[in-house]
Amino acid sequence: MKLRLLSLFAAIALLTACAGTEDTAITSSERQYPVEQAGSVEFKDYTKDRVFFAYDKSSLSEEAIKTLRLQVEWLKANPEVNVQIQGHCDERGTREYNLGLGERRANVVKEYLVSRGVAASRVRTISYGKEKPAVFGANEAAWAQNRRSETVIAE
Repeated sequence: MKLRLLSLFAAIALLTACAGTEDTAITSSERQYPVEQAGSVEFKDYTKDRVFFAYDKSSLSEEAIKTLRLQVEWLKANPEVNVQIQGHCDERGTREYNLGLGERRANVVKEYLVSRGVAASRVRTISYGKEKPAVFGANEAAWAQNRRSETVIAE
């Protein structure tokens, strides 16, 4: 009897812990359009096309995950669309290092999309390193805008 009761409490604790880590639910304040309309709305109108990274990092922030949730939702509503994830860096560091960092950034975004149900065959990655800055300037504000990945509809 004690073993059954202990097992029940362990199962409840496990389910509670799992419920707290799920990050796929999108709140109405994050969603710009109803899910039904995602297929009829342009990608950039439905969600942001870029996520940003901390200096020398390729891990996803909470804000990046919010953006990627919407990208997943839109991609699921548009199964005929393929995308390219472009990894970018700021101007600091060598060309070779930044190409590798841009690749890691693009890959972490792809891994997130695929882990949420987007077919891997629909997502390609490329790293531009520091070669295609979004903003010119040698200051933190410019660098922060250049440390990014962009999701682009593939043609």
